[in-house]
Amino acid sequence: MARALRQHVDEEILDRAAALFAQHGFEQTSLKALADAVGLSKAGLLHHYPSKEALYAAAQRFSAVRCGQVVEQVADLPPGPARDRRVLELLTDTALDRPGLVALLFRPVTTPEAHNADHDALLARLFAIDPSDEERLVRVTGALGALAVLSLAAHYRGEVTAWRPRIVETCLNALGHPSAG
Repeated sequence: MARALRQHVDEEILDRAAALFAQHGFEQTSLKALADAVGLSKAGLLHHYPSKEALYAAAQRFSAVRCGQVVEQVADLPPGPARDRRVLELLTDTALDRPGLVALLFRPVTTPEAHNADHDALLARLFAIDPSDEERLVRVTGALGALAVLSLAAHYRGEVTAWRPRIVETCLNALGHPSAG
C-alpha cells in the first residue's frame, strides 16, 4: 500500500513538473516554481529528486515509458484507421490522466527549439508515418495539437469522461478518417 502511494505521489510530481517544463522550458523553470506547483517546499521536492535536472530527466523518462507502452500496444496493428484510432485512444487516455506529461511530449511539435529527431522517430512509430509523406505528417501534427488542446480544455471544464470520445473523433477527422457516427 505504501509503495502504491509513493508511486502515485511521484507520478503526480512528475506530471506537474512536466507541465511547467513544457510551458516554460527547462531553463526558465525554477526549482521554487516546481516546488510550488507540486505543493512541497524546495527541501521537500529535493527529498524526492536531488536536483531540477534529475526531476526533468525523470519526467522525460516517464513520458518516454508511457509512449513506449502505446507503441507496444499498437505494434501488431497494420497502418490505417484502426491503428490510428487505437493510438489516439491510448494517447487521449494518457492526456486526460496526466496532462503535464502529454504537454511535455508534444512540446517539440509547438516549440522549434525543442524539436528533435527522437520525436520524429516516435511519431513515425506511433502512426506508421512514411517520412516522405508530408500530408500525413501535417495531419498527425494537427491531430496531436487538437488532442493536446482538447484534453486540457476537458480538464479545465471538468468534462474528462464526456469529452473523451469527442476528442478521439476530432483527432481522427484531422487524420482524414471519416467519423464513426
